[in-house]
Amino acid sequence: MVARIQSIHFNADSKLIQFIENKLNELDHYLTSINTTAHAEVILKLEPKGIIKEKMVELMIRIAGIPFNVKAKGKKFEDAFVKAFHTLKRSLIKHKDKIQSKH
Repeated sequence: MVARIQSIHFNADSKLIQFIENKLNELDHYLTSINTTAHAEVILKLEPKGIIKEKMVELMIRIAGIPFNVKAKGKKFEDAFVKAFHTLKRSLIKHKDKIQSKH
């Protein structure tokens, strides 16, 4: 999977980028039956909310011209990404089942 990771108003460390890339590679399992290459874009943002800043992750994947967009917030980027990842995974499974039921 081709992934582009953007961090807005901060520099993401290599551990966070590696974590995101590893999780995105897990999605290839769901994309093999769809038989297409996906392009993912991950946007990491800090949202100021009082003293503690919330972390926001926006995960966008385009598969065969169909966009899948998910947003999640958390206290850590890893937690927010995992929430977004699971939501996206459920959407991909529904999409995969929908395609397979047509054939």
